[in-house]
Amino acid sequence: MDTMDRIEELVKDNQMNQADLARATGARSSSVSDWFKRKSTSYNKYLSEIADCFGVTTDYLLGNVSEPFFRLDNEAILADINSYEDVPVKKSTRIPVLGRVAAGIPLEAIEEIVDWEEIPEEMSRGGEYFGLVIAGDSMEPRICKGDVVIVRKQSDVESGEIAIVIVNGNEGTCKKVIKHDDGISLVSLNPTYDPKFYTWKEIESTPISINGKVVELRGKF
Repeated sequence: MDTMDRIEELVKDNQMNQADLARATGARSSSVSDWFKRKSTSYNKYLSEIADCFGVTTDYLLGNVSEPFFRLDNEAILADINSYEDVPVKKSTRIPVLGRVAAGIPLEAIEEIVDWEEIPEEMSRGGEYFGLVIAGDSMEPRICKGDVVIVRKQSDVESGEIAIVIVNGNEGTCKKVIKHDDGISLVSLNPTYDPKFYTWKEIESTPISINGKVVELRGKF
């Protein structure tokens, strides 16, 4: 039984026709027709697509094995594991995910660990990091309720960057910070929320401080 015999048998067993095979592989219908008429062997260019279509191996199509599916014995599994022994594994660091911080109307930040996330060890060398769970909707559609933001702890950010801002000393909010000559604006990504402007004097008296810069978003589904 040659390769084309096997393909023909698979088509029949799966109750398909030549048009179905053409659509599944991306080959021209005329080319597939020539395959079945034994006028062309261009199916060799589509062996991977044909194998995927029927859930078999290319070795089976080529006649190298008698079984159409992968059969892994213990030796094969061990060989596969051993092939990865010398591959360097990237180390990671666990960081705490703290209590929910509002992305809309500022809510009191709950400083308790509710979960853990991992960041690359190389990244962790660049500062102190933590995660925060978003509770509001003012940063949608980019940052949604329930998402976790990874924050690098720092007391200032560049204008236009997203930060965790502490309002009234103990309330946290996730906002884009826009700096002006006479103060700052806390801007929501959701256009239904108006920006909140604070003068430098209000920043000191309220008080308002930056707790960290949002460096990564980990969306949840």
